[in-house]
Amino acid sequence: MDTPKYTKGQIEAQISEAVSKFEKEYMGRGPKDIKTKIIQNHILIIIDGFLSQSEQRLAENNQGIKLIKDMRTALFENARNHLEELINDIVNIKVVSMHSDVSTKTGEKVIVLTVGCDIEERI
Repeated sequence: MDTPKYTKGQIEAQISEAVSKFEKEYMGRGPKDIKTKIIQNHILIIIDGFLSQSEQRLAENNQGIKLIKDMRTALFENARNHLEELINDIVNIKVVSMHSDVSTKTGEKVIVLTVGCDIEERI
């Protein structure tokens, strides 16, 4: 029995859904919106509206911005293995690297993953 073949858009939607659940479980709250794009052997995930109201207020000065970035980075690093597993389960390709950054100005978070081969060729 063959495994079902998904379109690029379906895979991107599955990743967005998994990341949304990950954000709720491991980061404490869900985002307003997530967009995922597969580009060859990279997965770009853009998360909008992930800052809480208190974090938005804290981001009004440089010390607050540093606190938010440090806290969010620490939370992400502690849970990154779980996120890698979630992505691997969807694309069935080993994650080689993962990078993340947040913008306290826009309330946006970006995650970039590199996987072991070109996903677009396998679809």
